[in-house]
Amino acid sequence: MDQKTILEKLEEKYVEQGENPETYLKGLFYSKPLSYWDYIEVETLNSLQKPRTNFKDEEIFIMYHQVTELFFKMMIHELKQMIHEDLPEKNLLDKLNRLIKYAEILINSFDVMKHGMDYDNYNQFRSSLTPASGFQSFQFRAIELYCTRIGNLLSEKNGSIAPEINEAVFERLYWKQAGKKPGANRKSQTLLLFEEKYQEDLILLARKVQGKTLEEKLLAIPDPSDALVHAAKQFDFLYNFKWPNVHLETAAHYLDSKGENQAATGGSEWKKYLNPIFQQRRFFPSFWKNDSMENWKTKEQINR
Repeated sequence: MDQKTILEKLEEKYVEQGENPETYLKGLFYSKPLSYWDYIEVETLNSLQKPRTNFKDEEIFIMYHQVTELFFKMMIHELKQMIHEDLPEKNLLDKLNRLIKYAEILINSFDVMKHGMDYDNYNQFRSSLTPASGFQSFQFRAIELYCTRIGNLLSEKNGSIAPEINEAVFERLYWKQAGKKPGANRKSQTLLLFEEKYQEDLILLARKVQGKTLEEKLLAIPDPSDALVHAAKQFDFLYNFKWPNVHLETAAHYLDSKGENQAATGGSEWKKYLNPIFQQRRFFPSFWKNDSMENWKTKEQINR
């Protein structure tokens, strides 16, 4: 049994690193105690809401989307480990279950959006947000690239082909069509700004993960357990059906509940491009039988 004291272990640690233990221990002597508010950066976090109007509920709108982006970051945190580290199947399953939990929280949290804002206030302050749109979330697009081969994200999907990743291929991504002006083959300001800010980074990311996506990681397992396949399908269903579907329902609540059929701030045909039945997007198409690939309107289909 190791009888070394904590002090001896600390000294040994720094010596092994070629450092002077006394310098580090002296630093601990002078350091201030850590507080919750400093560690979590609460004051900074609470200063990040900057409404563009005087409508009180706009702050709810901002905070909700900031929380969403933090959950996206949590997903990416797990996905990076899953694709870049040599994890055993048990650890992959644990992390898939984390992704499922994050997706469930995002889905359930949409009630904040649907019932947390005054209908008339929202429809007034949202005009000040144009052309900003959730469509412009870099992390949402990054999650897709981490999860599946780029062939599964094209308007005409072909996951068996590994295209050279360049701007021409990116023009064929399914979400690029949502960035076109309705009725015109012209890119919206929303899409143009997003491309200017992030397209180069997304292309670099797509090249970095090509051949290493989560889909390919799972397919490389010779005989994956039923639990692993089930978890992959459950995350696929939650992220690519339930999440966009609840988004669609919330958009309908604010944009069309009175028959107005209003446009989204980004100008897209939201009824079409938020509809998961229309998109039929899958991260792990090989795990779905042909019948459930065509129609997955109920959660029970992930068990087929």
